Amino acid sequence: MGSFEYTARNRNGVLVRGVLEAASQRELLHRLAEQGLFVVSVRETRTARPVSGGRVRARHVAWFYGALADLLQAGVPLLRALEVLEGQTSHAALASVIEQLRADVAEGMSLAEAMARHPRVFSELAVSMVRAGQEGGFLEDVLRRIADFTEHQEEIKARILGALTYPAFLLAVTSVVLTVMMTFFVPRFELIFARMRERGQLPVLTETLLAVSNGIKEHWLWLVAAFAVVVVAGYVVVRSDEGRAWWDRVKLRLPVLGPIWTGWAVARFSRILGTMLANGVPILTALRIARDSVGNRLLATAIDRAADSVSAGATLSAPLKAAGVFPADVVEMIAVGEESNNLENVLIRVADTTERRLTRQVELLVRMLEPVLLLVMAGVTLLVVAALLLPVMKMGTAL
Repeated sequence: MGSFEYTARNRNGVLVRGVLEAASQRELLHRLAEQGLFVVSVRETRTARPVSGGRVRARHVAWFYGALADLLQAGVPLLRALEVLEGQTSHAALASVIEQLRADVAEGMSLAEAMARHPRVFSELAVSMVRAGQEGGFLEDVLRRIADFTEHQEEIKARILGALTYPAFLLAVTSVVLTVMMTFFVPRFELIFARMRERGQLPVLTETLLAVSNGIKEHWLWLVAAFAVVVVAGYVVVRSDEGRAWWDRVKLRLPVLGPIWTGWAVARFSRILGTMLANGVPILTALRIARDSVGNRLLATAIDRAADSVSAGATLSAPLKAAGVFPADVVEMIAVGEESNNLENVLIRVADTTERRLTRQVELLVRMLEPVLLLVMAGVTLLVVAALLLPVMKMGTAL
């Protein structure tokens, strides 16, 4: 959360200057656009107080959304509802966040503005949806939708992580076994094969195995350092604007994982957009909110172009199809929804269908990964054993 000094023009072309607090420059531009102001320049003047407390898990945040929705639906005022939730939660970090929310709301902030002060707890998507709910008068419904969406995403994540547990265990065991063999077991055979090496009778496979083993044993520190440098450099590159854009393009074009990443992003976009439209949010506002859910700049750019096209009176499906990054079947279903004036329900069905299909694909991929890892582990072990047995068999033949 920071304070921004801005210069803008109103609809009459008159310059307007002012200072506003916002979680980010994007939020500031969004708020000014809603006021009919066209921004000329923006400058951040100061940063607001940091978020206190530790990490809050998604399931605790989902509980907060659902409980707050129940209290508001029962007619409890917002400040009183926040006070009740602060006393009910046993999670210290969440209680601290709710306390700060209540204090900010008591000072005159909206709930969305107060939530925007805690970007580590409340996502930009959730803040945007709450803002739309407050402006449209359906905050309780939006909070319930966010709670359901968060719980649904956590359930999918848990299923995927659960399916990956055994392959990850196999990979860890394989790595440990190979490391022990190459650093402790294989070097013991070097003295045994020393005479054959002097005579040039050592098989190529054994020579290669001994060379790799010696390299790992003598230069392991450099190998670890190089790996750490690659990881850090990759992290820095991906965090930059150019690197993030490049990685977003690569993710969508990967042979097997690319369609899965694209499918999850499209499912999130469809569910959020359908939810917003079903609650009466204007389509341009709903598109801006749903854009933040895709987590990919290439897809977000396509959605921005679609929003510009819709604002000019065109359909939503045409620019999405022209972008070439959205699946053809999804675009066709969106076109059908527009023609039948049932877009919000069609989008929800698209999200449900896509998520079920992707869940089956991920589970199948994980099941295929298990035998592949076993085969790799067996193949590598076989190569090591063969490299060690070939000289022994050769010596036995010579005798």
